[in-house]
Amino acid sequence: MYAGAFLLLGLCLLAQAIVGDEVWNRRAFRRYFWPGFGFLMGFLLWPAMFFPQTGATIIMVTHSLWAQMMMIAGGSYLALATGKLQSRYWRLSMPLAFVVSGFLFLSHEQHGWLYGRASFIHHICGWTLIVGALVPFAQIFRPRSFVLGTAFALTFLVISIALFSARDGAPLF
Repeated sequence: MYAGAFLLLGLCLLAQAIVGDEVWNRRAFRRYFWPGFGFLMGFLLWPAMFFPQTGATIIMVTHSLWAQMMMIAGGSYLALATGKLQSRYWRLSMPLAFVVSGFLFLSHEQHGWLYGRASFIHHICGWTLIVGALVPFAQIFRPRSFVLGTAFALTFLVISIALFSARDGAPLF
């Protein structure tokens, strides 16, 4: 489910980067789509905390922290889109969410990279998010950059591909 959500989010962000903010924001719902969708993804992570597949505390803690960070980032970007927040430094919530989520992916899996499919996917997603946090950080200072907008969208697409490859029947490479 989350692989499909990241794919949809990445494709919409890529379309926004290609056409530009002026064209993308002509329709009001597009302006609020990705922040609202990010907030919704965080909200939908709460059941993973309350109904874990295993009884491990680390699983419950990581899912609750993921949910909180996604809701904080989505909510702050939603408030920026509506004009309720004005400072560009509220955009620091996205790099923070990327870094925290990356470390949570890495702490979520205690095995090494090559232990198995799940550990490999967790490490790929974790390091992608940690390194990818540089992109939204740079977007704070260059918000209209085509290259940074495309890199931001591609970060979501890489996470989506990694999550899709975590299925049991999917080939690893």
